Amino acid sequence: MQIDLEAERKEILNRYKLLIKACKRRLEKGDKELIRKAFEVAVEAHKEMRRKSGEPYIYHPIAVAQICAEEMGLGATGIVCALLHDTVEDTDLTLDDIKGLFGEKVSQIIDGLTKISGVIDNTSSIQAENFRKVLLTMSSDIRVILIKLADRLHNMRTLNHMKRDKQMKIASETLFLYAPLAHRLGLNTIKTELEDLGLKYTNPEGYYEVAVKLKETEPERQRFIQKFIVPLEEILQEQGFKFRIYGRPKSIFSIYNKIKTKGVVFEEIYDLFAIRIVIDTPVDNEKSDCWKVYSIITDFYHPSPDRLRDWISTPKSNGYESLHTTVMGPEGKWVEVQIRTVRMDEMAESGYAAHWKYKDSAAEKESKLEAWLSRIKEMLDNPDPNALEFIDDFKLNLFSDEIFVFTPKGDMKTLPLSSTALDFAFDIHTKVGEQCIGAKVNHKLVPLSYELKSGDQIEILTSNKQTPKEDWLKLVVTARAKSKIKNSLKEQRKKIADGGREILEKKFYKCKIEFTLQNINDFVSYLKLPSSQELFYRAAVGNVDVKEVKEFIKHKESPKRKTKTTAPKIEQLITNTRGGNEMLVIGDDLQKLDYKLAPCCNPIPGDDVFGFVTVGEGIKIHRTTCPNAVKLLSNYAYRVVKAKWTNDELISFLAGLKLIGTDELGLVNNITKVISNENHVNMRSISFDTEDGIFTGTIMVYVHDTKHLNHLIDNLKKVKGVNKVERIDQN
Repeated sequence: MQIDLEAERKEILNRYKLLIKACKRRLEKGDKELIRKAFEVAVEAHKEMRRKSGEPYIYHPIAVAQICAEEMGLGATGIVCALLHDTVEDTDLTLDDIKGLFGEKVSQIIDGLTKISGVIDNTSSIQAENFRKVLLTMSSDIRVILIKLADRLHNMRTLNHMKRDKQMKIASETLFLYAPLAHRLGLNTIKTELEDLGLKYTNPEGYYEVAVKLKETEPERQRFIQKFIVPLEEILQEQGFKFRIYGRPKSIFSIYNKIKTKGVVFEEIYDLFAIRIVIDTPVDNEKSDCWKVYSIITDFYHPSPDRLRDWISTPKSNGYESLHTTVMGPEGKWVEVQIRTVRMDEMAESGYAAHWKYKDSAAEKESKLEAWLSRIKEMLDNPDPNALEFIDDFKLNLFSDEIFVFTPKGDMKTLPLSSTALDFAFDIHTKVGEQCIGAKVNHKLVPLSYELKSGDQIEILTSNKQTPKEDWLKLVVTARAKSKIKNSLKEQRKKIADGGREILEKKFYKCKIEFTLQNINDFVSYLKLPSSQELFYRAAVGNVDVKEVKEFIKHKESPKRKTKTTAPKIEQLITNTRGGNEMLVIGDDLQKLDYKLAPCCNPIPGDDVFGFVTVGEGIKIHRTTCPNAVKLLSNYAYRVVKAKWTNDELISFLAGLKLIGTDELGLVNNITKVISNENHVNMRSISFDTEDGIFTGTIMVYVHDTKHLNHLIDNLKKVKGVNKVERIDQN
């Protein structure tokens, strides 16, 4: 096919003129020349390249720059970077060339954009590992992510030229990361388009089904809207308001989601559209005028009391301001009404981008954006070593909806949805979080796990004896709280390990082996532990005993001699069922298998265990001595998998102990002292009963493995008055 190069050249210049027109009102002296220079550099760099559609590649950077200018309101630097965004990655131009031609700032932004391309368009795990780099760049200059969003929007608009597998990958990524980012930055129009296009390629059937029905019901909708707004128009004009009033259909993506999550059909969704009233009023009168309009509407139509949303008094952290109410309209239909001013409307649709126009309110919004970016920076300072968990934390903390809660003095705090009382404590101050023992919400005592709701007033109760516990990590959702708890646990572990060094030294001395660095490192390798600190920690909690030191000495003297171990009979039965090849490693961070510990026998590391494939609940781990083991192994041998515990890290597991003895004075105190002081064990519950001088007690404790538990049992047996200590299965 013959390409008309002259026609293409004219089209490129034509698109460039449209771009200049779009950003003309914001250009300062010298800006136009700079954009022209960037345009010429980009045309030259991409001259041999074409897109999948066959069009010249330069159409893409111009389109991205157009989105940045028209839909985001970016200035000259942003436009220049948008034109050059693919040059370093795809052409012979280097970052140094860019720096020489356009300066340090442009080169930094292009560097950020190049890093993102290398990260987000690869496989999930690489994406996870490098995600931090993206965020670091993004938090240094917000324009990086704005240009990337514009780039993604244009790619989504032209996705029909890609192969199906590429379409799926890019569209899924868009829904996972880019649409929430656009939402977070208040770019509502862009977010909506990204979501709709994302749905169009990930689920074409769902997309077209909703799109067709929206088209079919349009005339009927228009009639209804007209009927609804006519009386309102009259009275608003009478009251002297300058306004626009119109119906706005909900996005295809949001309608499809509602059908899916609520389990309703299209015809049953009452809020297919929102009526929007946009009033033109001075900034000083904005709030009072919006409430006046609300009053007029609710005189006409009955509002639903639980559907009032006041985003004017407390704007969302992405700057969104609007008053929402749902009223009963004609024909018995509920209608959502959004009331806002011209300024609020532009802010709502263009978010961050509307700054240039509203300098005063931009400063306030800027500070909210700054607060958001500083939260990103805080997350980056304490990143979770598990990159995929880090992404989940990031999405939860920075993309989720928010709640507004209050301190006892009435200060307002913003937290992600689902935050708990413990999250709030850490949000106040790290020390408050670490010493938190409970909370009062609206003057009532609640547990640390209490999920906060908007409007709650929280008072945190602390004790200087309190320290963070391992299970606290399950009680928090904010990245800040998680990282602070992890840091504190590390510190606690380090302190315990420091004491363990001395204990181990005594054990080495007892076994007549030198306590040298070499011997310590060899012992670490022998026990397959990750570090010497882990060894000292285990020694401190009674998990490394003299017997092991002696075995290590034997191994050291004759490393080639293998010790034979005889597996229990049941274990052999398990091996035989699956040919002995498959092994489920429990506690291994790499193997994200869906397994649960069976409540009938509460297995803990060190127990002989097997996995049982259940219907609908993944794999359940049972002890080989479980009361149900024989039944499961004989009747369902084909569903049994071998299982063993990994040795990498000490995780806490719940175990139960039954104590029997004679009722002595101070007995309970002595027992709890042994548990808390000697073994660094956390207790979940304790109950005692005495009858005729005989006491029976049940204690539920968190231990690391069987050795840890046995060590505790031995110590409890030494307590005066305790005759018998045995492990129980049921909790």
